[in-house]
Formats: sequence, C-alpha cells, structure tokens
Amino acid sequence: MNQPPIEQPLLLGMMRLLDYPELATPQALLGFVERCVELGLNAFDHANIYGMGQCEAHFGAALRLRPQLRGQLQLISKADIVPAALDSSRWKVKHYNSGAAYLTQAVDDSLQRLGVERLDGFLMHRPDPLLCADEVVRALQGLVESGKVGWLGLSNAAPLHWQSLGRELPLRCNQIELSLQAQQPVWDGQLQAMQADGLQVLAWSPLAGGAFPPALQQALAEVAGVLQATPNQVALAWLRRLPGSPRPILGSLRWSRIEEALSGAALHLDAPTWFYLAEAARGHRVP
Repeated sequence: MNQPPIEQPLLLGMMRLLDYPELATPQALLGFVERCVELGLNAFDHANIYGMGQCEAHFGAALRLRPQLRGQLQLISKADIVPAALDSSRWKVKHYNSGAAYLTQAVDDSLQRLGVERLDGFLMHRPDPLLCADEVVRALQGLVESGKVGWLGLSNAAPLHWQSLGRELPLRCNQIELSLQAQQPVWDGQLQAMQADGLQVLAWSPLAGGAFPPALQQALAEVAGVLQATPNQVALAWLRRLPGSPRPILGSLRWSRIEEALSGAALHLDAPTWFYLAEAARGHRVP
C-alpha cells in the first residue's frame, strides 16, 4: 500500500487566493504561509487554472521572499482542464487535455510560476474521456523520473479511472467532492474501494461552500451544542469518521476559519451521531 501523502488534519485550497485583500501582497501572503507552517499546516493545493495561473504566480512571489521556506511546504498542483478562455481553437470551448506535451508543459509552467524545482504532488484534474492511457503513463512517469514531481494522484476520478491508471502508476490519492451535502461516495462503495487500493481521500468543498440547507444546519447546531463544538467542526468530524479518514481541503483562507478547523481536529463522532447527521443531510431515513 502506498504511503499517504498528507498526514496533517487538513490542506489549504488556493483556488480563491486572489479573493482575499488581506493577502494581496507577497509580503502579506508570506506571513500567512509562515503562520500556517507554525501551526503544522504545510500542504497547499493549487491547480494551473486557479486564477488562470495567477494564484500560483502570487504564491510564488511570496515564496521568493523567503526561499528557505520551500523545504517546509508540500506543494500540490493539478492540470488537464482547459477553460474556454484558454482554448486556442476556433470553438473556444472548455475541454480536457491529457496529452503528454500538455501535461509536461503544465508542470513546467506551474514550477516557473511557483518558483520551485519540484511539485511534491501532481494530480490529473478531471477524467478525460479522450485519455490515452499509455501516453499519460509515459508522461507522468517521465515527470517523476525527472525529479519535477514527487508523487502522483488523481482528482474527481471514479473507480475504473484510478484502477486503469493505477496498474501502471503509483497513485497516492484521489481528490473528490465530499461532504454532508455530497455523500454519494460514502454509500456506493467508492471510499472503501479507494482505501482498498491504497488511495488517500482528499475532500474538496468539505463544508459545501457554506450552503448547507436549513434542516442540516439545525442538526449540526444541535450536535455542536451537545459536543461543545461549532457546526463547522462537527461537519469536518463527520468526514474524518469515514473509512480512510479523508483529509479536508479547506477552501476558506480566513484565519478564523482555519483556527476553527484546527481546534476541532480531535473531535470524534460516535456512529449514532454520524448517522443522525447523514439522515438530516439526505432528507430520508438510512435504508
């Protein structure tokens, strides 16, 4: 079984990095990253399309102010989504590109923007229906052998996706949408399948973007009151109770949200509480 790439309680997602005025300067962002590292948070989740590359560039500008910090960070990036705005064809359509040349160039571009020589982890961002497995395997193996990438993973992959590529590649994780509002992998066996195949689960949108419906908000508040916790801490504890203890990728970079998530990292839900929340979110009884 592969060694899990992330052992800390959560990762920080960089998708909305440019939305925070308090992190708008490289010096301010550097201070934020240093503060995260002091608390034991060193995994930062990027993608080449976040901010059309500007999120990586901004992070890189901060890191250049203190290059020695690089050794304390885990930098993850993803690629294969081509937004319509970056489509060079006449159609200007969003599509996927899993070609070897594109993936290799995407990694090189991320390295340049971040100002580093290696990505700790690199993920295929979404399953490409036109993916040529042999080509992808050769490209990703080459990136690892060159030292540009430490370990490999997938994002939004279904079982047949990771199993077909996993025959040839040492995949370490699968990043999926997972929360009380996005429970399908909990009930259809995907989480158990990932655990059996040695994949660590990284959960994006673990708090459903703050869009929990009223009934679920009420249930979370009830449980939080009993456990002397906050509703968000309870929602994250619900995730951690799952097989493989999925690691949430926190989308908010508000410091209060980060501290809240960290301070609740040891919260444990018993089975009846877990099922009570699952039922409240699904709107019907457990079968």
